[in-house]
Amino acid sequence: MKKTYKIAIIGLGSIGARHLKNIDTVLRERDILYTIDLIRSIKGNKPNVDILQYINQIYYSYDSVPDDYDVIFITNPTNLHFETVKKFVINTKHMFIEKPVFDSTDVLLSELNLKSDCIYYVACPLRYTSVIQYLKNNCDLNKIYSVRAICSSYLPEWRPNQDYRNTYSAHTEQGGGVSIDLIHELDYLCYLFGEPQQIFNIRGKFSDLGIDSDDLSLYLAKFNDKIIELHLDYFGRKTIREIQIFSNEETIVGDLTNSEIRFLKSGKIISFKEQRDDFQCKEIAHFFDMVEGKATNDNDIISAVRILKLAKDGV
Repeated sequence: MKKTYKIAIIGLGSIGARHLKNIDTVLRERDILYTIDLIRSIKGNKPNVDILQYINQIYYSYDSVPDDYDVIFITNPTNLHFETVKKFVINTKHMFIEKPVFDSTDVLLSELNLKSDCIYYVACPLRYTSVIQYLKNNCDLNKIYSVRAICSSYLPEWRPNQDYRNTYSAHTEQGGGVSIDLIHELDYLCYLFGEPQQIFNIRGKFSDLGIDSDDLSLYLAKFNDKIIELHLDYFGRKTIREIQIFSNEETIVGDLTNSEIRFLKSGKIISFKEQRDDFQCKEIAHFFDMVEGKATNDNDIISAVRILKLAKDGV
C-alpha cells in the first residue's frame, strides 16, 4: 500500500499558498499520496481556482477539525502562532510552523503540551539556498575577521495584488516589523557562525510607509574573533539580499537575490541559477525526511525561540 499523508494548512496567505504548491511538488516526486485540508477561522474570500485544485476540504469551524492529521502547516499571522500550536497540537502528529515562530519570547513552552515523539519544525528556508550551503560546506569560516549582511526591499512590492498596509508586516501587534519579519537573516548568520557573545540593536520607523511597525533595524554582533553587522529594512527600492565575508585572503559576497557567490579578489563567480521554489522545496523535502525518521529536526521550537530572543532582546 502506498504511503499517504493527511495534511492541513492553517492560514492561506501568500506563503501558505506557496507551501501548498511545494508540498504537491515534493510528494508527487516521491510518489506519495496525500490529502490537504484548509482550516480557516472565518469565511473570508474563497480561495481561487488555482488553489482549490489542491484542497480536499475546508473547515470553517475549529470544533469540527479532525484529530488524525499527520502534519499541520501553521502559516497564519505570527501573533496567532502560539495559540494555534496550543490548540491544534492534539489534532496532529507533526507540525511545520512558519517563521517567526512567535511574536514574543515571553511564553511558556510547557503550555503547548508538545509530544516528545513528534516533529515541531520552524521554517528557515535560507539555510537551504545553494549560496548558504556553499558557504557552510566549502569555505573556511574559521578565518573570518568581519561579516556584513543586508536585506533591503520594498514592502509594498512583497505581495502583489494586496495592500501592504493590511498585512501583518505593517503592524507590530500582529508580529510585523523587520526585526522579526526578516529573522531569516539572523537565523542563517547563527547557522553559519554560531551565536554571538553580545548583540546590539537599534530599530525604528523612519520611512513614509503607511505602517506602525519598525521599517529599519541594525544589529552589531560581537564574537571572540569577529564582528557581524546586519542591516534590515522595508524601504529599499532595489532588492539587496547578500552577505559579505572579509578574511585575510578574500572578500566573498554571497548574493541571495541573484543566487551567486563572487570572490572579489580572484574574480571567481559561482552562479547557481536557483529560484525561490527550488530551495523552499528542498526545505519541504527535508521536513518530510524528518517526519519519516530519515533526518533530525535542526530547527525545533526551542531553537527558533532562542533566535527570536536574539532578534528582539539581544544578549
